[in-house]
Amino acid sequence: MIFGSISNFSCYKPEESRKCTKRIFMDQSRMTGTFTEENLQFQKKILERSGLGDSTYLPEAVLNIPPNPSMKEARKEAEAVMFGAIDELFAKTSVKPKDIGILIVNCSLFNPTPSLSAMVINHYKLRGNIISYNLGGMGCSAGLISIDLANNLLQVHPNSYALVISMENITLNWYFGNDRSKLVSNCLFRMGGAAILLSNRFSDRRRSKYRLVHTVRTHKGADDNCFACVTQEEDSEGKVGVTLSKNLMAVAGDALKTNITTLGPLVLPMSEQLLFFATLVGKKLFKMKIKPYIPDFKLAFEHFCIHAGGRAVLDELEKNLQLSDWHMEPSRMTLYRFGNTSSSSLWYELAYSEAKGRIKKGDRTWQIAFGSGFKCNSAVWKALRSINSAKEKNPWMDEIHHFPVDVPKVSTI
Repeated sequence: MIFGSISNFSCYKPEESRKCTKRIFMDQSRMTGTFTEENLQFQKKILERSGLGDSTYLPEAVLNIPPNPSMKEARKEAEAVMFGAIDELFAKTSVKPKDIGILIVNCSLFNPTPSLSAMVINHYKLRGNIISYNLGGMGCSAGLISIDLANNLLQVHPNSYALVISMENITLNWYFGNDRSKLVSNCLFRMGGAAILLSNRFSDRRRSKYRLVHTVRTHKGADDNCFACVTQEEDSEGKVGVTLSKNLMAVAGDALKTNITTLGPLVLPMSEQLLFFATLVGKKLFKMKIKPYIPDFKLAFEHFCIHAGGRAVLDELEKNLQLSDWHMEPSRMTLYRFGNTSSSSLWYELAYSEAKGRIKKGDRTWQIAFGSGFKCNSAVWKALRSINSAKEKNPWMDEIHHFPVDVPKVSTI
């Protein structure tokens, strides 16, 4: 049996000069001169309710006045994020670049030529027979797709390391128009990325952190409403942005239900499965007017990493999964401190739990991600050892004593 595990992972922490407070965000938006006064107030309102704090990061090209988005600047951002995360990962693990046999990079909106994966291969002079993939256009859930792909490849390539890089690129995807459905993305998405090293080497078993237990992927793209709820497109003036439809939460909820229907039998104790099945039979077969039974996933997992897409997403999942403030803390604090970093947010959340000293040997963690298409993907990890927070290097360590913080219902700018 092939043993597959996370040897380690790292999350990129940008320079202090990239920090963007909500006040700076609004001042920058006003100085660009492209937004109407009504839409400036709209963005301010979104920010007040976003759950983001004053320490999130934006790339230099967006913070400049005037902004100077270009392919050169986008590559500069991609290099900073990817190489920053990978350098730290190699330092943590002492793995050499030539040891990497599988490389997977996912970035939804920036797909240059040569590809991002080729940029990594060139920078680190990876070996010529490396198996490399570059995943584009797959949204915020692409990180778990990359993990699933890496895990499948490790089943057929023994004694290998797989390097997964999950990120998004802001520089060329900032929206400068006045279509409100596209302006929401500006208020939520921020700079960030993560690098994850997976191994199936028996020699790595003792030093590895987590074993991948399950992945469950749900794709609702056959439904037109689901397919179109997150779309990159031009507005009436030809300016490109990402449209978020008003039924996004309903679509996400439906995708989640489908995903947990598959995941539940794999992870839940039999008592919860029987209650769920009995309720389903009563409702469907006997037409009983009863509420669907929501299984208690706290019996299956000690930790939850829910994609920090926005406050509304986190509020909805907290309610639907009946989670406590403690369970939601890693996701809420990641949204507050780093914003929506797309597919990498799950790793900032796991890093938060590690920094808090919460991960004990045998603990199970559920990562849940949503993405355009529309997709809901899950990954279940089991901790192979307790994580000593004093020995960890991650983006939270220097400031973890400040968290959690109270996130006000409505903040002021």
